[in-house]
Amino acid sequence: MIAVKTFGKLYWAGEYAILEPGQLALIKAIPIYMTAEIDVAANYRLYSDMFDYAVDLTPDPAYSLIQDTITLMEEFLTAKGQQLQAFSIDIRGKMEREGKKFGLGSSGSVVVLVIKAMLALYGFSVDRNLMFKLASAVLLKRGDNGSMGDIACIVAEDLVVYQSFNRQTVATWLDEETLEKVLKKDWGFSIRSVEPALKFDFLVGWTKEVAVSSHMVKQIKDNMNSSFLQASKETVANLVKALEVGQEENIIDLLEQASQLLEGLSSEIYTPSLRQLKNASRDLKAVAKSSGAGGGDCGIALSFDQDSTNLLKKRWADLGIELLYQERIGHDDKSEG
Repeated sequence: MIAVKTFGKLYWAGEYAILEPGQLALIKAIPIYMTAEIDVAANYRLYSDMFDYAVDLTPDPAYSLIQDTITLMEEFLTAKGQQLQAFSIDIRGKMEREGKKFGLGSSGSVVVLVIKAMLALYGFSVDRNLMFKLASAVLLKRGDNGSMGDIACIVAEDLVVYQSFNRQTVATWLDEETLEKVLKKDWGFSIRSVEPALKFDFLVGWTKEVAVSSHMVKQIKDNMNSSFLQASKETVANLVKALEVGQEENIIDLLEQASQLLEGLSSEIYTPSLRQLKNASRDLKAVAKSSGAGGGDCGIALSFDQDSTNLLKKRWADLGIELLYQERIGHDDKSEG
């Protein structure tokens, strides 16, 4: 039995703009995990704790994401000369509570998880760029409308700045050419880890409202214009610089700018509870904003002293916002529940 896991993810900046080719986003891996156990078996058996039944490779709507990932990976492995074998895979970790999603990017996590599990089963290793391409290819073949930023972050398991590629171009390649050929091409993306040069607390607040990202994206994508895209790209680039140089005030200002750009894009991004989550950082050495598509799910905060962290956590608790995760970045004792 082989066990693998994948992280969740949350956006710090660059949401929505990243849907356009060449844009930048800053995204953080969150160690709230999905796990998979895989083993050789006489027949295929796929099980996820999202559902109360297991399947084989016979098409099943609930399991289509997992089945499509297996299909693509078997094509990849066959091209590498691997002899295919049946297996049993068990996937757990819903990234939700009481049926409500956290919004940490479960579909991207599932795809990367299945890829990791199959690579481990076959004793095959790939670098993170190839893993990113494999996972993105699964979603592109399914007509997914996402930026693939979640996958960039999940394969890197880090705080990353991601530059997006032209998904339409790559989708066309996948239609017209072999997977092996497409994987060898330069897609035009980049994934780079970011190392902040100062200490701060990173907090994730969960509003307990469920956002449907794909629905939000479709609605809001049309509102983006060239000045929004340019401003977003500059803001993310400057934020990365400020983090790597350790400029606290600039980081606060730039995250506030990123937040205002989202507010200007659509009034639907900040629900009343996300607005409360954000406003709770006022008058503190901290900054908070929505994360990802908005319309619910999670918000994030960066806090630059202990008093601000304590007060922000108390304010969130009073508002009914659940502290889902806290990490001490740049400190020696990094992670807290």
